[in-house]
Amino acid sequence: MDGRETALITGASMGIGRELAKIVASDGRDLVLVARSEDKLQSLAKELENAHGIVARVLPADLTDPESPARIFAALQSEGVEVDYLVNNAGFGANGPFAKLSLESQMNMLQVNIDALVALTHLALQGMLARHGGRILNIASTAGFQAGPDMAVYYASKSFVLLFSEAIAEEVKDAGVTVTAHCPGATATSFADTAGNDTSILFKLGAAPADKVARHAYRSMMKGKVVAIEGLMNWLTAFSVRFSPRFLVRKIARWMNKT
Repeated sequence: MDGRETALITGASMGIGRELAKIVASDGRDLVLVARSEDKLQSLAKELENAHGIVARVLPADLTDPESPARIFAALQSEGVEVDYLVNNAGFGANGPFAKLSLESQMNMLQVNIDALVALTHLALQGMLARHGGRILNIASTAGFQAGPDMAVYYASKSFVLLFSEAIAEEVKDAGVTVTAHCPGATATSFADTAGNDTSILFKLGAAPADKVARHAYRSMMKGKVVAIEGLMNWLTAFSVRFSPRFLVRKIARWMNKT
């Protein structure tokens, strides 16, 4: 054992997850990198180990498989690895009317965006509470503040992440553990291509660089913020929802998701 703290990051092969891995490694923490692409994870692990002298473990996993979270923690337990920081970053979306999108893809989205996040959080908390210390960062979204026609399941899943994180943060606040829900807006990653909304009005208005979003998320976690929104315009948009008629919020969200 090297005595360094360890951070587990899901969706670490690209985008915000990859940038978060770089930041965590630069702070001298070991990593557990989780994603489907083993080749990308191995390449990143080697890069970060060489650059920062840390240990980066690679655990390829498909989080659409309900058994993956348990397998991840079983593998770490077998090596005596404790998770001091958990970053639930993995997630995806899909653009289009709910009834026309594949049911399988929608159910997989719920499995990754919600079920895997809940399972990993529960598993990580056992050790954190026993040690009276730890931090959890759940990547939510400004989408979580309202309904999202044409991305209904994605928006609803991020609302769950936001509210779940707030609740758990309150439960563990006196136990030395923090839980942060980080809510970025449109971000320049492969997310939009996968979701099919890269040509939407939302992304045409501009997307924040992934490294900038990751830095904000990391700082928010380290400060123990419960809810953090990246960018002033995103903050204003998220909170304006509270004072706007819900029918209007729905119409605006649908317009923003139009491709």
